[in-house]
Amino acid sequence: MKLEPNPITKDLVLLGGGHSHAIALRMFGMKPLPGVRLTLITEASETPYSGMLPGHVAGFYSHEECHIDLRPLCQFARAQLYIDSAIGLDLENKRVLCANRPPVRFDVLSLDIGSTPQKPAVLGDLNAITPAKPVRQFLENWEQLVRNIVQNPGAPICLGVVGGGDGGVELALNMQRRLQEVLKAAHQPLDRLTIHLFQRDASLLPRHNRWVRSHFHQLLTQRGIQLHLEEEVCEVQPHYLRCKSGLAMNCDNIVWVTQASAPDWLGKAGLEVDEHGFVLVDDTLRSCSHPQIFATGDIATMVNHPRPKAGVFAVRQGKPLFYNLRHALQEKPLKPYYPQKHYLSLIGTGDGSAVASRGSLGWHSPLLWKWKDRIDRAFMERFKKLPEMEGTGRKVPRGARNWGPGARDQESNANSELKTLPPHHPITLSLHHSSTHPLLPSSTHPLSPTMRCAGCGAKVGSPILERVLQRIRQPAFPAPLRDDILLGLNAPDDAAVVQIPFGMVMVQTIDYFPALLDDPFVFGQIAANHALSDLFAMGAQPQSALAIATLPYASPAIVEETLYQLLSGALKILHEVSAELTGGHTTEGKDLAFGLACNGLADPDRLLRKGGMKPGQVLILTKAIGTGALFAANQLQKAKGIWIDGAIESMVQSNQKAALCLLEHQATACTDITGFGLIGHLVEMIRNSEQIAVKLNLNAVPLLNGALEITQLGIMSSLYPQNLQAMEFIENGTKRFEDPQFPLLFDPQTSGGLLAAVPEEMGDRCLAALRSLGYSHSAIIGHTLPHSNVVKPITLA
Repeated sequence: MKLEPNPITKDLVLLGGGHSHAIALRMFGMKPLPGVRLTLITEASETPYSGMLPGHVAGFYSHEECHIDLRPLCQFARAQLYIDSAIGLDLENKRVLCANRPPVRFDVLSLDIGSTPQKPAVLGDLNAITPAKPVRQFLENWEQLVRNIVQNPGAPICLGVVGGGDGGVELALNMQRRLQEVLKAAHQPLDRLTIHLFQRDASLLPRHNRWVRSHFHQLLTQRGIQLHLEEEVCEVQPHYLRCKSGLAMNCDNIVWVTQASAPDWLGKAGLEVDEHGFVLVDDTLRSCSHPQIFATGDIATMVNHPRPKAGVFAVRQGKPLFYNLRHALQEKPLKPYYPQKHYLSLIGTGDGSAVASRGSLGWHSPLLWKWKDRIDRAFMERFKKLPEMEGTGRKVPRGARNWGPGARDQESNANSELKTLPPHHPITLSLHHSSTHPLLPSSTHPLSPTMRCAGCGAKVGSPILERVLQRIRQPAFPAPLRDDILLGLNAPDDAAVVQIPFGMVMVQTIDYFPALLDDPFVFGQIAANHALSDLFAMGAQPQSALAIATLPYASPAIVEETLYQLLSGALKILHEVSAELTGGHTTEGKDLAFGLACNGLADPDRLLRKGGMKPGQVLILTKAIGTGALFAANQLQKAKGIWIDGAIESMVQSNQKAALCLLEHQATACTDITGFGLIGHLVEMIRNSEQIAVKLNLNAVPLLNGALEITQLGIMSSLYPQNLQAMEFIENGTKRFEDPQFPLLFDPQTSGGLLAAVPEEMGDRCLAALRSLGYSHSAIIGHTLPHSNVVKPITLA
């Protein structure tokens, strides 16, 4: 037996990557709560900071400068990161319903999903407009528009902005500044650009004082932006809009910046919402109808303190949200939050200056922009340079205490949570027992230390397995129903029974490794692809698989949730390749690990082997390399989120279609690139072929985004030093050692691509076919030669 002090007993889910949640994540990283699993569900791995977005549109800030990278932030907070969008809530079963993954359970849920412009009640084609929110989609459309103008700067440009509030006015000014800079760079006259701003009210910025309204009216007019006040747009078509007054305008792009709205699924789920669909919360940011749910930022309306939908309130709510989430999980009293009644607005004017507005006061000055810029950069710096923490060899900077709910609270560390347990709190055995047994931990002390058994006492309990198997048999996971699976998950026998069709052979493989990311659903997909790739490299097609899982110590409900997510990911991949899961084995341990023992069927006359290379062939690699270095950097919080996104996209791509394509183009040898790296697996192919040498084009080897930058920082996988020993097989390895790409030849890959030898005359056709199948990084990286034994078998070109 061994003592596991803090098994996971509760799930805290943060839905949305808004400002409040970013602040709360940072604070959870500084002051973790033992026994709580933290999960962030968000549509992208980076979240925009609204205060800098107009400046980004104007070209003052880069994309990176105005976005918070959520992957390193989640690493710092020890939080799981799920990239997906929510489409509903199952409040009865406490689950978040997602668009592309199984439902996610929660004990406590916090909503910070922002808002979107209210859906226009207009005629025509709504696809003709570009909503200002969600911001990510707006920026994609905006950057595409800028690229189009850069490519064709001589064409006239006419933009329409619908909405004369803060967002519409500031966007119009900053869009004008950016596009005028593009025209200047192309030596084009500025009058090629026309911007129209439509406002249904009689004045701009109706929430501001008279001076601010008048000043912006004058400023927009001076800048040449065409104002259309008391004009309500009633129809939109591609490149065209019409107002109720009859005014019609041809516009190349129509940006919609109007009143905020909320998704309808919040109210449909049963949450109490206001007339616009926003979640009603009390003074503690807790839902008025469901005490286990909190909401903050634009998506929330405080019943007693309604405020405008502005980023300043979301930022200020981050700290009280963190405090109350912790206390809700610990069943302690919550603390009310009282938002300020008056606040300062700083509105950028697109020329390096800003207007300040507060109550009846207003001021326009370049000094205000410098002040705003300083505030915004300081805010973002808190997420780019995360504090180092006690217990991890890291220290909290002195200024960190300003983030917590109180100086005394912030100076305590994670271990202080254990001091809340009474001195007589029992240490318990993790056994099957009645809930009335005196050795059971009290339900009022969920963070109790637990003694864990080994041997078969470490297995996951039968009730958990039965519930998970029942869930994965639901219609969302239809089994392929293969005739050659005689006994599988549908039978309670001790082993699966499969049949080998006449004339076929069975190909078997196994892979198992610790999780390299915290999303069990995605990890299940990656592990399944990794294991199945051995079959594809042999020319076999999958038939069945047995799962092997180690699940982190946790309460039964959380173990069930983890196993369900994990198997759901694996089943997604298995069913895509027409294979069945026929059984498996599960144990509990310190960390999540997973693998599959896979069976495949193949024609014995069409097996692919490592040792089939011949002179006069080209070597084709179907995926880019670099996962080992990238995930080593991810553990150190040195990898950008978009780099890890790209690596995951590669790892969840199956090699099945690639293998069939290689066979169709007469491949004679194949292997999958995994733990031993490109050179290690190439050496295996050379050793098993007869008198073969390889000339490898180092510059042709495809690399994942960010991999080169990571290796230049000196970050490599822990397996890299052993893999580097294969350098002895490279004739000119010492000369090429200083090349930036060289270390990645020895980088261990997870769910890497296939490396195959095909006849030279088939190379280009094979490569074109692979790319048409979605293997966009596939490349011809070398060719085979007769080997003379005088030199080493690999030469780098």
